[in-house]
Amino acid sequence: MVFVIAIVAIIIYTFRDSAGPILKELSTTAPWVVITICGAGVMYNVVEGWINYSFAKQYNPQFTYRMGVESAFYCSFYRVATLGSGAGVAAVYYFNEKGIPVFQGTGMYMVEYAIHKVTIAIFSIIFFLLNFGFMKEHYSEYFNLLIAGYVLTAVIATALLLFCCSKKFHGILLFLVDKLNRKGKFDAQAAMLREQCGILEDAAGMLLTKGKLIASIVAKNLLKFAFCYGIPFVILYREYGLTLLQSWAVTSLAFMLAAVIPSPAGIGSSEFVFTALFTVLVGTGEAGSAALLYRFATFVLPFVIGGVVVLLHKRIDRRIAKRKADKAQQ
Repeated sequence: MVFVIAIVAIIIYTFRDSAGPILKELSTTAPWVVITICGAGVMYNVVEGWINYSFAKQYNPQFTYRMGVESAFYCSFYRVATLGSGAGVAAVYYFNEKGIPVFQGTGMYMVEYAIHKVTIAIFSIIFFLLNFGFMKEHYSEYFNLLIAGYVLTAVIATALLLFCCSKKFHGILLFLVDKLNRKGKFDAQAAMLREQCGILEDAAGMLLTKGKLIASIVAKNLLKFAFCYGIPFVILYREYGLTLLQSWAVTSLAFMLAAVIPSPAGIGSSEFVFTALFTVLVGTGEAGSAALLYRFATFVLPFVIGGVVVLLHKRIDRRIAKRKADKAQQ
């Protein structure tokens, strides 16, 4: 309890400069808009939980859908609490608590993350092409930058997939590491990399060969993105006539481009690119307001719900530990 409260206090202090503007936007936004975007933010995590469940039950048939949703919000809390660096560790820890060994949970999370990144590019390309005339009209001067962003995203997605499933790629990578580590200064890191490559190969061998499973995960990711990338439509369509398809095209492009800018948990880069692209359509003020509301629905709200999940999870853990101690004393 104290640990979670302390983390919440630190996060509030860290984001104190943006808390005021977010609260101001919430107070001046129509209640139905706030409810709708909050619902979209929650649904993103609900579908994320469905994805976790679909993967986890391949290793543990006792893993339930409720656990999957709980794990999604659990990770949302630690994603914010650690500025992105701890989400994967939190996921592996949660899966291990539910009967999935660490090495399997690590491989599973890496494969899931790779598919997540690939699907962002797929989503963006689909709706960019469906709205090609609109995108050309408003963003033609940025086309070279957009193409560079797509190419870079494709390179990153390809590298992630190769790192997850290609033994040849692992062999080349380990060969290069051995060449750089002739004096043995990085033996520990090299050993860890070898271990991770083995884990990923096992996970890929288990998961990526299941075509129907992977196709369903891609479809679920597309659904997940449809919820959160539609949030600007809810905020802007009445006053500016933004359509849902256009919202999906611009927002997915914004977050695809933001993903190639190094920043913790996408903080800063996401808002910057989001605001820059929507400023072309609605002006700087409205674009900035939409970015704040988007951040609340997809970042702050899941963090708060995740905090409740973490508290309940820790309370359950304490009860289980107490029962085991009582049995041991009997």
